[in-house]
Amino acid sequence: PDPSKSRVGKSKNNKVSRPEIALPVSQSGPPVIRVDDARPVSPPPQPRNRGANQGSTIGVIGGGKGERRRRGGGSENEGGRAQQATPLPPGPTSGAFASSSQNSNGGERGRSAKASGNQPPPPTSADRVGGHSSTGSAAANSANAGARGSKSRPENRPGTTHPLIEALKHRDKNVDLVELAPHIAEIAQDQYGSRLIQQKLEDASDEEKALAFKSVLQRMNPLTMDVFGNYVIQKFFEFGSNEQRRILAEQLVGQVLKLSLHMYGCRVVQKAFDSVPIDQQVLLIGELKGHVLECIEDQHGNHVIQKCIERLPTDRIGFIVDSFKGSVGGATNMSRMAKHCYGCRVIQRLIEYCSAAQIADLLDETLACCMELATDQYGNYVVQHVMEHSSRPGDRQTLMAIVRNHILALSCHKYASNVIEKALSCGTSEERALLIQALVGDPGAGEAQPPLLTMMRDRFGNYIVQKSIGLAQGPQRDALMWKLQEHMPSLKKSNTYGKHIIAAMEKSQSARGPLPFRPQ
Repeated sequence: PDPSKSRVGKSKNNKVSRPEIALPVSQSGPPVIRVDDARPVSPPPQPRNRGANQGSTIGVIGGGKGERRRRGGGSENEGGRAQQATPLPPGPTSGAFASSSQNSNGGERGRSAKASGNQPPPPTSADRVGGHSSTGSAAANSANAGARGSKSRPENRPGTTHPLIEALKHRDKNVDLVELAPHIAEIAQDQYGSRLIQQKLEDASDEEKALAFKSVLQRMNPLTMDVFGNYVIQKFFEFGSNEQRRILAEQLVGQVLKLSLHMYGCRVVQKAFDSVPIDQQVLLIGELKGHVLECIEDQHGNHVIQKCIERLPTDRIGFIVDSFKGSVGGATNMSRMAKHCYGCRVIQRLIEYCSAAQIADLLDETLACCMELATDQYGNYVVQHVMEHSSRPGDRQTLMAIVRNHILALSCHKYASNVIEKALSCGTSEERALLIQALVGDPGAGEAQPPLLTMMRDRFGNYIVQKSIGLAQGPQRDALMWKLQEHMPSLKKSNTYGKHIIAAMEKSQSARGPLPFRPQ
């Protein structure tokens, strides 16, 4: 056809055809549309990715009983704990293991939706070699998000899979450890490969382990800090021979501090403390002297310090106890660490594992600062731990007396109410009776407004009333229930708090029978 003729004309159906549109291919965006000699039409603007720059909300690690407390100090599972090689590793996660963990002191239980405040709970160390962490914990804790964030990020990995991994996947795991040994360092840095190696190590013969060990040893440093490779090192600590464990621990010498502050390296260090004899443990822990507080304040290093306290004899960890002496900026190290989201965990481990004589100064300061620590979001867990675990005679009785004298103020406080609940649950029957008597008030003293009436309308205090109903016995239970029945009309008209208290009363009466007749 003659190119000079117009391309707009009638078709066979006598319909006017539309101008043809050329769509040249663009490598960088949507096609650029051109109609005849018209100027290019700009490509439409790309929709803005609203999620790209939005900061992610740090999840609450830990969690304990119910919906109530949202922060916690004794969480046993959060943080960058040494992850056990079995079960096999998940994909890369954020800093500390997200597993919340079971709190050693009852858990962080945020009071209610109204008692908000989404602050990260202090993780703990229950799953010593297991990862939660959630902690998940493992949401990264905000306290250290800036300090060591760059150290904790996993390395960027290429988008393509190593040809060896693809070949192994096609073979459907039908491969021996001997075949993997020459390339074990490369395979271990892949998620699928790391899992495969761990499975093979559990059932491998000594000869197969020796071949694989030789290959791993040549690349131990990068594998120790690799998101997947660290699991293979941990697996050798678990299933390797005594000689192989000794050699692996020797490779950590000179790097313990650096690895303790690393997201993945800290897990290998903790696994080493679980696997090697005391003489090597002492050699490794010696590198942390002079850096204890630095490790305690780190979201990964604090788990290494906790592991040292748990695994080594108490006479070998005196330098950890001594690090709490002294002061900075007018605040003692003990008080500062007790109010720290990671420091409170380490103090709890010291209370659990050390003798009262070894930590006498720490216990004395806890008693002296009881009210200050009880009202702190992390310090309250230290007070609870002293109340429950201190082996020194008189410590619990001293704390009980302080709690009893300030029962209303502490019960209506978001964090201190945790201490009141711990006092009710861990005290003797006589101590519990005195607490409930202080709560109900002394009728003979003519109290017009006993603490109970304020607490049952308070968003935190009502939990103490419910706890008291469930634990009270004998005359104290009768006095408590009679006092509540006097105010039953106001409880029925009140908000959710009153309904919960009525439900607790009905549950108690169904379990223990009706109340006796009240004397006039």
